[in-house]
Amino acid sequence: MEHKSLVELLQEEMKMGLKGGLYHQTQIKLAYNSNRIEGSRLSEDQTRYIFETNTISVEPEETVSVDDIIETVNHFACFDYMLTHAKEDLSEAMIKEFHSILKRNTSDERKNWFRVGDYKARPNVVGDMKTTAPGKVASEMGKLLNAYHKKPNISFEDIIDFHYDFESIHPFQDGNGRVGRIILFKECLNHGLLPFIIDHEYKLFYYRGLKEYSSEKGYLLDTCLSAQDRYEAEVAYFFPELRTHAP
Repeated sequence: MEHKSLVELLQEEMKMGLKGGLYHQTQIKLAYNSNRIEGSRLSEDQTRYIFETNTISVEPEETVSVDDIIETVNHFACFDYMLTHAKEDLSEAMIKEFHSILKRNTSDERKNWFRVGDYKARPNVVGDMKTTAPGKVASEMGKLLNAYHKKPNISFEDIIDFHYDFESIHPFQDGNGRVGRIILFKECLNHGLLPFIIDHEYKLFYYRGLKEYSSEKGYLLDTCLSAQDRYEAEVAYFFPELRTHAP
């Protein structure tokens, strides 16, 4: 009997609605850490509570951003969409759908200049670094995907290269980091590589890695490989029979 792949196991748990399994844990940890990197103030326990009960617990005198709650719920939905389409080729339409799911019903969607599910209309920066001008985003994204799909065998480093290039283009007005990390997870699953979750505690290492990637790839690669090691331990707990392999 052939063993199931990681993506098949995650899809199976998602369809079952299995509680307490790897899919369950991955949903919570990815949503919590990816949103936290972008400034969400929800705790991991609050994120777990939203996922498990569709409610939220807050302490007296504590205030919670409605957008933080909405974007957490949206992240769960985006992960399900990604997992459903994990073995399909990455496309502009899929990437735009990730953004649409992540940003729907947020305060950003009420801004008439903010394009939910479409490329940015106004210039933006990452830290102090300029990104691709709005008028050039579509062509640059097309070039990026064409070059990526021409590679004969996608390696772990190819996926990290894509992430750096995607974040450098910064195609959306906001939400680029979360979309980029969903793409990372999907592409690892698609190409038989162990996915990973960037822990928000390593945010500064992650940002440094992106900033210096064009001259020194090691910082970002090491951050991602360390995250991969942590996720490998999580996978091994639930599926010790599953042979995972690093790049």
